[in-house]
Amino acid sequence: MIAGWILLGLLGLLLLAVLVSLVRTLFIPSRKSTYAPAPDPARAEACAEKLSRMIQCETVSVPGEAQREKFLAFHRVLESQFPLVHARLEKTEIDGNLLFFWKGKSSEKPLVLMSHQDVVPAEGNWDRPPFSGMIADGKVWGRGASDTKCSVMAFFQAVEELLEEGYEPENDVYLSSSCTEEWAGDGCPKLVAELKRRNVRPWIVCDEGGGIIAEPMGGIHGNFAMIGVFEKGKADVRFTARSDGGHASTPKPHSPIANLAAFVHDVETHRVFRRRLPKEVAAMFETLAPYASFPMKWIFGNLWLFRPVLLQVLPAISAQAGAMIRTTIAFTMQTGSAACNVMPQEATVSANMRFIPHQGMEESLEIIKRRARKHSLETEVLSASDYTPSADLGGDAFRMLCRVVEETFPGCPASPYVMTGATDARFYQEICGHVFRFAPVIYGPEQMKGMHGLNENIGIDCLPGAVDFYRNLIRNNR
Repeated sequence: MIAGWILLGLLGLLLLAVLVSLVRTLFIPSRKSTYAPAPDPARAEACAEKLSRMIQCETVSVPGEAQREKFLAFHRVLESQFPLVHARLEKTEIDGNLLFFWKGKSSEKPLVLMSHQDVVPAEGNWDRPPFSGMIADGKVWGRGASDTKCSVMAFFQAVEELLEEGYEPENDVYLSSSCTEEWAGDGCPKLVAELKRRNVRPWIVCDEGGGIIAEPMGGIHGNFAMIGVFEKGKADVRFTARSDGGHASTPKPHSPIANLAAFVHDVETHRVFRRRLPKEVAAMFETLAPYASFPMKWIFGNLWLFRPVLLQVLPAISAQAGAMIRTTIAFTMQTGSAACNVMPQEATVSANMRFIPHQGMEESLEIIKRRARKHSLETEVLSASDYTPSADLGGDAFRMLCRVVEETFPGCPASPYVMTGATDARFYQEICGHVFRFAPVIYGPEQMKGMHGLNENIGIDCLPGAVDFYRNLIRNNR
């Protein structure tokens, strides 16, 4: 009898919570993202031509290979396109990596605008040659168009225009561009070391990572400025199984391949890492709630009630959203015997891990090592770095960035965002407390698919806005 009353009481509380959440949802205003680039054909075409020339200079970087001459050729392209920047700013070149210094009225709040010069290889069959820089169908096509020569073009052009107008920045401005970002090389660390040598501590660093994302989630329509406020850590890990080998005609149980397969299946089918909703992700959902359809608004606007449900379903709904709430592991490479009829003495599977703050590098690696030992595997960490600190969502720097977004892209909501990939920005965390990851260009589904894939492109209509964003960021840095 008492148990029944308790059950009825709990059911009543649940119904009351649902009713309260529905009422709260009704009071959340419905909003729309209305931003679209304003037509500016002449300026868009001029920006597109400059970006096209930059794409035509092939800058594929190769891990561990010195390629300074290749990037010096790219620097000559930059000089031809942005002559005032090169004539009036102090240029430092370190092994192909670039740092420009624009002296401001004050050195109190230095600003670093950054994005990388190098690109990934252009493999496969492209509709348009990947290093043609072709301008067609309202887009600039080619490797690096969206990742991220568009950003390099935009902040160089912003400074070029401000110099032409005779503008003097209130605070020092640095333009930073490495040539090893795509393979996590030592280019950006060399630039950071140079700034440390000069005793420069930037107030704000703005790199790639987020962007103006068209429809960031299903059911949320329009363009949204997704500002990366921290990035997950990462590691490359190799797991090895060993045996005495032998002929495949007389196989023994628990062969290296079988042990590796069992391990991969174990990790793929069990919840290995804890799920938790970081405050930055909660802030993202709350920001997006007014722009969502009613069911999503109900959930995103009432995380106090639906948080446990979200933690269960997010990985199934969206790989991107799921990666924001837990450490991830993706198995990417494997080796074994050199012949079909030979049992391997050694077999490996390699994986890429991404660490979330609530379960960082040390804890996540220890968890996966224990799991590997259960399957008689050895674990070798090939490289590893932990997650970066988050920018303060209530701080002056983040608020200023949001104001610049509002000024530059009226009708485009700004939201915090968790960077699940890796950027050069993490190297600046050592000397800067306000590091943001935001490229001010529009990434629709086509642009997202082309990044590191086939037929990479960027719409030319969004290029003037990207230039204006950097202009306004420099002007607002007072």
